[in-house]
Amino acid sequence: MLMKTHLAIGVFLLALFLPHVNYEFIFLPVILIASILPDIDSAFSTVGKNRIFRFLQWVTKHRGVIHSFTLCLIISVIFAIIYPPLAFPFFLGYGIHLFVDSFTVDGIRPFWPWGATVNGKVRTGGSIEYLIFVIFCVIDVAMIINWFL
Repeated sequence: MLMKTHLAIGVFLLALFLPHVNYEFIFLPVILIASILPDIDSAFSTVGKNRIFRFLQWVTKHRGVIHSFTLCLIISVIFAIIYPPLAFPFFLGYGIHLFVDSFTVDGIRPFWPWGATVNGKVRTGGSIEYLIFVIFCVIDVAMIINWFL
């Protein structure tokens, strides 16, 4: 899926969980960054176009190890040990990216290196993705307005 769709879904999780966390100033940027982070393995993605990530793109393939719950769990556990407030928002953001990408035609290998690819019928940049984006934007706006009422 496109970055805007991942961000719209990330904002939804942010709006859903933010009222229940004690570390809002950490939670907000971490969940949003983590929701787009897995696409660093693609030179065609908005975040992956950054030259800093070229090395990763040479040594991994798109939707390989970086698009796996294996890596998501490893990084989340490391954060839980080193600085626990990062673990939950990272897991939510990164995990929702993977979950949503599992519905695309290309899919993901959720437990890389083991197991098969999990995929669906949604085309990246297609009409179904656009509909998902619009729906989450409407939900996001409604939830944010609800905060202020």
